Amino acid sequence: MAGVIGGILLALGEAWGVAALLGGAGLVLWHARPVLLALVLLGGAAGWASAHAVLTRPNALTPWFGAQVTVQGEWDGQFLTLRDPPARVTLAPKPTQGPGQLRVSGRLLAPEGRRTPGGFDQAAWFRAQGGLLSVTPGGALVGARVREFQPQGGLRGWFRRGLTTGLTERQGALMQAIELGDRGDISREQFSEGEAVRDAFARAGLAHLMALSGQNVAILTGALILLLTRLGAAPAWRFGLPVLLLGPYLLLVQSSASITRAVLMGGAVLLALALGRGRPDPLGVVALAALACLLLYPLWLTDVGFQLSFLAVLALTQSERVAGRLPERWPRWLRLGLAATLLAETGTLPVIAGTFGQVPLVGLPANLLAGAIMALLVPLGFLAGLLGPLALPLNVVNGVLADALLLVARTFGQAPVLTWGQVGMGGVLAYGAAVLAGWLWLLGRVRAPAALGTWLACLLLTTLPGRLHPAREVVFLDVGQGDSTLIRLPHLTVLVDAGGSVGSDYDVGAHTVVPTLRALGVRKLDVLVATHADTDHIEGAASVLRQLPVGEVWIGQRKTDDPVLTAVLLAAQERRVPVREVRRGDQVSSDGATLTVLWPAGTAWSTEDNDNSVALRLESRGWRAAFLGDLADLTEEWLGAGPLDLLKAAHHGSRHSTGTALLAQTTPADTVISVGRNTYGHPHPDVLTRLAQAHSQAWRTDQLGTIRWPLP
Repeated sequence: MAGVIGGILLALGEAWGVAALLGGAGLVLWHARPVLLALVLLGGAAGWASAHAVLTRPNALTPWFGAQVTVQGEWDGQFLTLRDPPARVTLAPKPTQGPGQLRVSGRLLAPEGRRTPGGFDQAAWFRAQGGLLSVTPGGALVGARVREFQPQGGLRGWFRRGLTTGLTERQGALMQAIELGDRGDISREQFSEGEAVRDAFARAGLAHLMALSGQNVAILTGALILLLTRLGAAPAWRFGLPVLLLGPYLLLVQSSASITRAVLMGGAVLLALALGRGRPDPLGVVALAALACLLLYPLWLTDVGFQLSFLAVLALTQSERVAGRLPERWPRWLRLGLAATLLAETGTLPVIAGTFGQVPLVGLPANLLAGAIMALLVPLGFLAGLLGPLALPLNVVNGVLADALLLVARTFGQAPVLTWGQVGMGGVLAYGAAVLAGWLWLLGRVRAPAALGTWLACLLLTTLPGRLHPAREVVFLDVGQGDSTLIRLPHLTVLVDAGGSVGSDYDVGAHTVVPTLRALGVRKLDVLVATHADTDHIEGAASVLRQLPVGEVWIGQRKTDDPVLTAVLLAAQERRVPVREVRRGDQVSSDGATLTVLWPAGTAWSTEDNDNSVALRLESRGWRAAFLGDLADLTEEWLGAGPLDLLKAAHHGSRHSTGTALLAQTTPADTVISVGRNTYGHPHPDVLTRLAQAHSQAWRTDQLGTIRWPLP
């Protein structure tokens, strides 16, 4: 297995592949069986060949990138699978219709890489979904409009109707998520404005319940084995029949790394029991499942779901040891439940912290309660799916259980979470040292005080870098055709706007801005500036207010008839965040820097929102920058911004902003333009020409992604 991992990493150009191969060789030497070295090398060659085949496969959609197209295929809630050409694409926005045959039109675009710290790397995720037996997703269809729809038929259609018949939309969405792994409908559900159901599950440490995994396989096969045992079936039937049903089950549900791993491992264990060979070695079964997964889908190695699934299972192999360390007077089921939950959370900690930027603090009690509900809901839900439309009486019970699970998620989802930045090499080493200390304690090699001291020391070491070298920078977030700028000082953090997506259901604040802030280690904002009532600037601010502590909100004009600004003000009111109407001359100072409001004057308001934008100037130890919102060139001349080192161009490079008079007055050496794909002609050629004539270097987020600018 180490050889296969090493080969895949080398095919990806990762030097860590050498370390994996050396690790495999080290295991061979440890067991003094040199003949196994050939298997390590064979695994390396197989892993490299498999990954190379997937990586070099041509993309059939490349000739149509950028074109307006109409395509037809099978929609499974995640990908649209086309027949001609043979390809898979994602749809944005996702159709409100369920899985089935779709005819849809939109603009076909190539997948994008990661453009913000902690952001979603669509291109890498696409690559990870392809394998030797399936086509790698090749593009994204944006502005997708459904022209024709035919609901899913066959066994899946029957099963889906059984899961949802007689249930509310939210209950049905939850049942499809936990039984089929289809999270399309549940992603649209909200407990209240700004309180998404999936976010509540994540904050409560229950996100794994909506990703099919070993829990589903264990509950379903366990229920079937119990039934067969009660019927007096012989061991060959008792364990053999579940093995035969695992294959059709995998075809029924939405394929993923976690459920494939669970089916392979469950099948190996059940087959061994059916043949009378007893339970196989846990590590051997884990390695066997990983080997089968990665040889067929080599880039699953980079998939978060694969990593979480296998790390959790590896940690769970120590459940008996940890349970043995707990007081014997406690019931065994409680000790095993506590041990399993603690181990799963500990084993997956670096991936969860580094990927999602937060660690749930209430995962232990939430999982104990949710686990009891799932033990009933999973088999009853599966039975309802088999009954199809006849499941109405059974779904009365399933509806109650689904509501109970939603209540657990909502209740524990209100608890605070531990925010986390990106996990670097130091964090990985500290985590490894802490795990080693815990492992030696379980083996009885070190005493509890020594292990606890090691954990505390590792925790302290991971907090030191940020305290010894606090950030001083301006970060221009890539939020597409929108605006969001972060000003970071040791004791002052200001977010100017939070992006937005005009005519789309994509929440830029929740899915781009907040993850970026968490990845950067931003745990709170002292000031959130909503420059003016434009969707592309402040729509995401409501989600930022709901997900991060904010000291106060700055606004210019308090419009009462703008729905986007009203949503921001309502979110501030919900979180009891004071709102301040700033005027020219208002300022805040910290750590040798001063942030001053240049506009609005507040004496009169324009009928154009852009002209009422809040404009700011930042001065830090002689260095000066200005952030102008969407101000037009006529207003720019009244600012008196003075000489600048850096200019944040107004209105995404519109030809009506960043005028000649402003550039002559400010003479900025550098100009940042926040812009994305658009039909407005931003940045306009006239603006780029004016910047060139003023000898100001233009930096564009559509070309460079997020731009980080150090402050003196």
